[in-house]
Amino acid sequence: MNLRLFLPVALLALTACGSSGTATDSSSAAAPEGALVVATTVSPLTSIVAAVGGDNVDIQGIVPEGVNSHTFEPAPQDAELLSKADIIFVNGLKLEDPTLALAEANMKDGAEIVELGTIALPEADYIYDFSFPEDEGKPNPHLWTDPTYAIQYADLVRQKLSERDPANAAEYQANYDAFKAEAEKLAEAVSTDQQTVPAGGLKLVTYHDAYAYFARNFGWSVVGAIQPKTFDEPTPTEIAGLIEQIRTEGVPTIFGSEVFPSTVLEAIAAETGVRYEDSLRDDDLPGEPGSPEHSLLELLRYNYRTMISGLGGDPAALDALVFTIAVPDMAYYPQ
Repeated sequence: MNLRLFLPVALLALTACGSSGTATDSSSAAAPEGALVVATTVSPLTSIVAAVGGDNVDIQGIVPEGVNSHTFEPAPQDAELLSKADIIFVNGLKLEDPTLALAEANMKDGAEIVELGTIALPEADYIYDFSFPEDEGKPNPHLWTDPTYAIQYADLVRQKLSERDPANAAEYQANYDAFKAEAEKLAEAVSTDQQTVPAGGLKLVTYHDAYAYFARNFGWSVVGAIQPKTFDEPTPTEIAGLIEQIRTEGVPTIFGSEVFPSTVLEAIAAETGVRYEDSLRDDDLPGEPGSPEHSLLELLRYNYRTMISGLGGDPAALDALVFTIAVPDMAYYPQ
């Protein structure tokens, strides 16, 4: 995987919020001469684009792993990358508005911005909720936590890379086919394991509401999310309402995030007598860059098995799953 790694080690330690990734020497991974320069935003997108692009593109992520993508503000030096990029892949759905504005102001002639989520999701299918209220006009943007949408993203990436670089279209197709097969295996394993959860138990209470589309497509219910639209702690009234809902629904575990630690969720768990699991991963890929587990699919596998276990199920199929596609090193532009 020919990715140039620009992220300094010290910066990675500051921004990754628990990630164990380390930087590598950029001189050992130069992209082919004349390769497409591709900028991406959040690490799940960077992982998808790298899986499809393979060795033929120079991929650089803007949002470091473990950083809150909803509140991320691009640095002035990010404009340099955006001015060089041939394609800028963003999630869209109002997730990266500051980065999008910077890209639009600095992109070179002939460059393109591709909003993967905005293209993949019809407006009629937008989900608005506690963290993403409709009156704010920003739908829940977390399509990538559903493997079926991850496949759609990968196909859109394949189409765009093939259009801009037709000489390598066959390789992009092969890479997409491999990613699709792995994501379908993941979806099948989730569907199998969730059947082991006690009847009526597929209910989620989370800190960050990142699973709304997954829940809708896989038959789960999102009982509540503690994180308000402001990303501040909820009010006492909101907390009291969620406590009552947890008691009514009888959920055995509430799920926090390693990126968004919450003393409020801990207190709610203590008040309701349920288990608090604080290790769900949002945009922070597991493992070190270049390791077998450092990918979106492994992030999703970890989250699914954690949720199924916490709800009283057996994640045997997820545990047995073996991914065989190559795992790219993740590259980030300096902040």
